[in-house]
Amino acid sequence: MNIALIFAGGSGTRMNSKARPKQFLQFFGKELIIHTLENFQNHPEIDAITIVCIEEWIPYLNKLLKKFDISKVKAVVSGGKTGQESIYKGLCVTKEYADEKSIILVHDGVRPFINEDVISACIKSVRDNGSAITVVPATETIITTENNKITSITDRSKCQLARAPQCFYLGELLETHTKAINDGNLNMIDSASLMKEYGHTLYTVPGNVDNIKITTPADFYTFKALYEVRENQQIFGL
Repeated sequence: MNIALIFAGGSGTRMNSKARPKQFLQFFGKELIIHTLENFQNHPEIDAITIVCIEEWIPYLNKLLKKFDISKVKAVVSGGKTGQESIYKGLCVTKEYADEKSIILVHDGVRPFINEDVISACIKSVRDNGSAITVVPATETIITTENNKITSITDRSKCQLARAPQCFYLGELLETHTKAINDGNLNMIDSASLMKEYGHTLYTVPGNVDNIKITTPADFYTFKALYEVRENQQIFGL
């Protein structure tokens, strides 16, 4: 099986939205999480979806899944105290309906512009290499500092930015999460960092540059502009 594990557990403090988390803000008639989920729902190689969600918002999410006919969702689980714990909980519930050789694509619920080609390339990379980390080129200078003093400047032509999805075999990712818990290593920033820390070889897949993570009010203006461009491309065949 090929399974999308969608993380929608963030409270959105940087969005300054007091009414609802950012993944449930509505644009163009749909909540942001639905814009994201539809990419996986409509992909022919995705067999199932697991969603990690803020516990008190699960009933509302279930209503949205029914309303927009997101039928591939097999499980919805409440998130943990950290992103790492939330992904672990999602992996555990996924293991209840999938085997360890299933491919898992870990993706942010607030990255709505993931496209079909990238999803396909990620699945192929896991089959060929055992992993797939979606990346885009770094477009600004990368520096390292200490006490406000620049200690190094990295050639940005050699740098890439890790995005999502980050993809592995379910059994290997769950096993590594379990090792990290046993070691007390509980605050890894993402799945790529966790797997690298425990000795796994990671392979990259070129991502689409517009697959941004919507985390601030400014990001929503970008989202709206990109969405309108895509709609116009479909209408006018651009």
